[in-house]
Amino acid sequence: MKCNENTKITCSKVILVPYEWGHVLRYHEWMKSEELQTLTASEPLSLEEEYQMQQSWRVDDNKCTFIVLDQEKYETNGSNEIESMVGDVNLFFNDEDNPSSAEIEIMIAEPAARGKGFGKEALYCMMRYGLEELKVTQITAKIGYSNKPSINMFKKIGFKEISKSDIFQEITLELQLNESVKDQIKDSCDSFRIDTYR
Repeated sequence: MKCNENTKITCSKVILVPYEWGHVLRYHEWMKSEELQTLTASEPLSLEEEYQMQQSWRVDDNKCTFIVLDQEKYETNGSNEIESMVGDVNLFFNDEDNPSSAEIEIMIAEPAARGKGFGKEALYCMMRYGLEELKVTQITAKIGYSNKPSINMFKKIGFKEISKSDIFQEITLELQLNESVKDQIKDSCDSFRIDTYR
């Protein structure tokens, strides 16, 4: 998505930056993991295909993607984004009947970075960005049956189960961004700040 290509979001634990050419090699290494392929319902891509994907997502008005950085690592390693990468977070605008509805995805790819609250904070940051900058009013998430940690995290945030697919082995959750949810999102990432990237 072009609208976030110059956007950097900072919160207390994570920094979100646009998915750029320089991030692709590290991302490609992550996606060789069969575990991540299963959890994200992804097919392995060649490195060339991964670069093509990054370029296509960059200009696709229906996909908003950020790389998640560990803020502490970023600040202690001389602002090296590649060494600070821990995952990604995405919003997909796939509902033609409701342009203010988006599907959200979060992946914390680095095993050592899991269980530290990065995923939850990145999720809240992305929801706040979607709410305030992209005018999102409804968010859905599709999660594989086997991904219990993600299902539990989304439900704790307030997402409600709306359907199950035994064919795709996934559950669909939904969150309506009413006033109380908006306040919850803002309170959960109160150090949220948008800056110009680069």
